[in-house]
Amino acid sequence: MATGLNTVEHIVVLMLENRSLDHLLGWLYADSGNVSPTGQPFEGLTGREVCPGSDGTPVPAYRLTPDTPHLYFMPGADPGEGYAATNNQLWGSTAPPAAGSTAPMQGFVTDYAQAIKDNSSKGWYVVPGTTESMIMGCHTPATLPVISALATGFAVCDHWFGAAPTMTMPNRAFACAGTSQGRLDDRIKKFTVPSIFGALSDKGVPWKIYGDTKAPLTKLDFPDTSAAPASNFGLLRDFQADAAGGKLPAYAFLEPSWGSTGNSQHPNYDVALGEQLILDVYRALYDGPDWESTLFILTYDEHGGCYDHVSPPWGAVPPDSSVGQFGFDFTRLGPRVPTVLVSPLIPAGTIFRVPADGTPLDHTSLLATVEKRWGITPLTKRDAAAPDVSAVLSLATPRTDDPLATVSAPTAPPTPAALAAQPSHLQQVTAGLIADEQHRPVDELAELATGDDYRRWIESHA
Repeated sequence: MATGLNTVEHIVVLMLENRSLDHLLGWLYADSGNVSPTGQPFEGLTGREVCPGSDGTPVPAYRLTPDTPHLYFMPGADPGEGYAATNNQLWGSTAPPAAGSTAPMQGFVTDYAQAIKDNSSKGWYVVPGTTESMIMGCHTPATLPVISALATGFAVCDHWFGAAPTMTMPNRAFACAGTSQGRLDDRIKKFTVPSIFGALSDKGVPWKIYGDTKAPLTKLDFPDTSAAPASNFGLLRDFQADAAGGKLPAYAFLEPSWGSTGNSQHPNYDVALGEQLILDVYRALYDGPDWESTLFILTYDEHGGCYDHVSPPWGAVPPDSSVGQFGFDFTRLGPRVPTVLVSPLIPAGTIFRVPADGTPLDHTSLLATVEKRWGITPLTKRDAAAPDVSAVLSLATPRTDDPLATVSAPTAPPTPAALAAQPSHLQQVTAGLIADEQHRPVDELAELATGDDYRRWIESHA
């Protein structure tokens, strides 16, 4: 009789943007002493965590509540991203830290103070009244009912780390290909290595990448996805139809919408919209005929400068011989990101970790799980060493309850006009990739100014 991962016929991944574990789920089990109903410890917030402010005064981590002004646009501005900013948030200096040192995690407030100034100088939208202390505000189950219900109703990973201590595109490359080819910034957007999607094709295993309302960005990132037939790509409505019709591929990778009015949850966009997307994906799976044979993994590509109190570990396996940008050797992981594992074979209230003396969970654990299930050869040394999540599937009989039966997404507030007009970074990335692929004149993109400009250009050229 097949058990555990062998019963899984569909792995579905939804990767959202730029939030840390503490920021979204730090207070998840605080009212029970950070112990889940199964008796497992959860490394969440206690209320004793502080970071010094610009004047040296300790700024405590605090709970966001339904009454918090501008709740779903918190922390109010886009925090610092990238390798130097992450070093500053963790060690208080943009310089590389001493190898093996434990990060004090004390630079978030001062780094955010600079980020607020940078946002303003670049003309990016900042919520009125935003202060440096707001980076210490963290959501509760009352403010984020959907992701919280998934985390308590199934399993949450409290030691899942970004693959590299930096920004979006390198981390997404690790999630799809096990390497960023040495890159630690978003200037190089297209990678020249095989991805998990091509490896699945070589094995005859069906896969599909779904965008939200626009063609997915990941299609443009790798040679084997760029060359894949149109049948390997779709939109959220196609995913919902596939789930309802029992036509899910073996591996599905979902993207949010990237605009500033979208549901990616990138700071400082509306988190409530992302809650609705998460719920839509869950409902499509739970209500479909393939629910009992599906593993749904919700994760985030990087912490995006949002506060987290746990020092990321060293000892990561370098993926390949690529020369690391800024001299980085890829032996250190990025800060924690929220990762929730959902399946009827998972007991409610599970905290999923791997042994403390083993290789930590990171984005290449997605690859390791897919590779283990379908006998795929690892793409790099990183995913070859990564632990998979098969041990979380511990029930012999699928559960029949629905932990989200009465859960609704919070009502999304109107997006401020100044934010809605702002083009998002990943809209710009998408346009750049399309222009490169089609050999379009560079000055075409120079004429684009607003989010709507980019949206229309992408729609007409994708």
